[in-house]
Amino acid sequence: MDVFRTPEERFDALTDFPYRPRYREWEGLRLAHVDAGEPSAPPVVLLHGEPTWSYLWRRVMEPLLDAGYRCIAPDLPGFGRSDKPTDPGWYSYERHTEAVVDLFESLDLRDVTLVVHDWGGPIGLRTATLAVPERVSRIVAMDTGVFDGRQKMTETWLGFKAFVERATELPVKRLIKAGCHTTPEEATLAAYEAPFPTEESKAGARAFPALIPLSPDEPGAEAGRRVKEALAADRRPAFVLWGDSDGVLPLESAGRGLARLLTGAEDLVPVRGAGHFLQEDAGERVGREIARWLPEG
Repeated sequence: MDVFRTPEERFDALTDFPYRPRYREWEGLRLAHVDAGEPSAPPVVLLHGEPTWSYLWRRVMEPLLDAGYRCIAPDLPGFGRSDKPTDPGWYSYERHTEAVVDLFESLDLRDVTLVVHDWGGPIGLRTATLAVPERVSRIVAMDTGVFDGRQKMTETWLGFKAFVERATELPVKRLIKAGCHTTPEEATLAAYEAPFPTEESKAGARAFPALIPLSPDEPGAEAGRRVKEALAADRRPAFVLWGDSDGVLPLESAGRGLARLLTGAEDLVPVRGAGHFLQEDAGERVGREIARWLPEG
């Protein structure tokens, strides 16, 4: 297996992400995560999606740490400081779920509040229902979904998928800008581009859109169906936030639908003036909302 490892100096210019990476070995890969707060504090695990990495959670983590929680944010295989298999065919829904399960087990995480966004949703919700449900006590979801091949994707998302497939050079900065309501500063955009200095390093970012099943007979659809069934019967506390300007997964259709699945109601917290990457548009506000919802740390 050919693997790209991003040189550490690519991350030297980060000025707003003070967390040092920690590494573990899994399936021949070196995987990174950040782990902040007291080790004995209640754990909050935050899962990113496409094409982001743990840097996405920096502003969300601050209010949670202030409230007394431990924050653990992994870089999924192919993203951030984690190793990046260069074959797009390596990437799968199942493999990424297994990588997250390994994080839970290697750190022996229990009574976890699991926070998921974008592709962190399908991966994390599968982890929380079909893999290690006994380790997850609460779920927070934002701008994500559970995909069983029967869902209707927006024209915006289908256009995004087609763009990623045909782009000879994948413009990570452009993808981040398109998902934000307010254009991030250049230093922020550079931080999202830092893990990907070459086109071969972007294999995961290229592969992820194609992992969403668009029909019930595609890979991942059956697992998505089982996750939906499990969540429909689940009684764990769940909380949903959503960017009110998300054009990829709109609040009124995708957001209300996921809230109904997770909580039995369409109630959610709209995050005003926020796009798909609501952590960039309103990260501290999102962190405060989660901290307010959680039991006292």
